[in-house]
Amino acid sequence: MANAPNERPGRRIRSVEIAFTILKTIRKRDRITVTELANELGHSKSTVHSHLRTLEDQEIIVREGNGYRLGLQILDMANDVREQACNYNVIVEKVDELANETGEIAQFGLEEHGQLAYLYKARGEHAVETASRIGQKQPIYSTSLGKAILAHLPSDRTEEIVSTAEFTPRGPNTITNERELYENLETIAERGYAIDDEENIEGLRCVAAPIKNDEIIHGAISVTGPASRITDERLHGEIAESVQRAANVIELNTKFS
Repeated sequence: MANAPNERPGRRIRSVEIAFTILKTIRKRDRITVTELANELGHSKSTVHSHLRTLEDQEIIVREGNGYRLGLQILDMANDVREQACNYNVIVEKVDELANETGEIAQFGLEEHGQLAYLYKARGEHAVETASRIGQKQPIYSTSLGKAILAHLPSDRTEEIVSTAEFTPRGPNTITNERELYENLETIAERGYAIDDEENIEGLRCVAAPIKNDEIIHGAISVTGPASRITDERLHGEIAESVQRAANVIELNTKFS
């Protein structure tokens, strides 16, 4: 059986896994104590304390009173990750323009570990609130951003991701099998944009176009809005055209930067 995209063969270092589990747990809490961490993770207090001391020495976490929180160095790292994306400033400019032009939510995402990860998000004047946020991951098969990327990845990478997808229904129209997904990806590749028609969230429709540079797929840009406003005419007309124009500008800047 093939390994999942986030399960590569090779020896794992247990102490590193514990450290990252601790960080993920701290992230979910405002403050958390050694005892609370030990109880929640099932490790001894001495093991947890040793990891906390190391993380504190590296300035990844901060001790406040008898509890711990994430340190601002993580925010600094996140800024570096963002700046390493292809033409981040151009991405921000075009996503902001799309949000202002359409009045809806505009986003940029890329593929990480077989999932769709959000890099940037902007809200237009009439945008409805959605749960997506920067750094969050979503199933790649149920979002327009994810499918736009999936349709243009190298075929072996696409097959690797699709073969390990669980196809859990998320909205009323979620694609739930490989055959239907591959048919959808063929359509996306032909017309140049992807659609999420209430596949990820009930009541929301999205359009996304990929950002490519020769054989490299850098990500995708999208517009999301309520089904009541994103009619079929707008979906396949003005919004699809706007998204593709924005993608084209980012592509051109990527090629000549």
